[in-house]
Amino acid sequence: MKLVAAILIVLSPACAAAQVNRCLDASGKVVGYAAECPAGTRAEETTIKSAPGASTSTQKSLAEREADFRKRRMEKQEADTKAEKKTLEAADRKRACEESRSYLKALQEHQRISRTDPRTGEHVLLSDSDYPQELARAERSVAQSCK
Repeated sequence: MKLVAAILIVLSPACAAAQVNRCLDASGKVVGYAAECPAGTRAEETTIKSAPGASTSTQKSLAEREADFRKRRMEKQEADTKAEKKTLEAADRKRACEESRSYLKALQEHQRISRTDPRTGEHVLLSDSDYPQELARAERSVAQSCK
């Protein structure tokens, strides 16, 4: 009795495999492959055997592939966003550096620099006594923005 049970257990996976048929239409063209062909087609045997549980493993692998694809797409979007942000920051730093250097050069050449008075809103020229302080501030600005 134990021997019969052992043989049945060993042979059960082989019995679970089904024959895959080639489905042909009336003109003889292959319409598809299936264990049972749809109505209006005739079945022709093939040497292909379907593995037991193949459909669930295929669905699972498709779901896993879809999840992997989505994960890769999200990672690519994040990387693209970071790269774009770095590019914009670099452009901003370059612009700030150029503006600071230009202002410093204007001060060093002792050009006329005007400012807006915060109290009155009028344009006021920088006095000769204010140039050294403004020059020092502009040099700090260049050092900070042109790293």
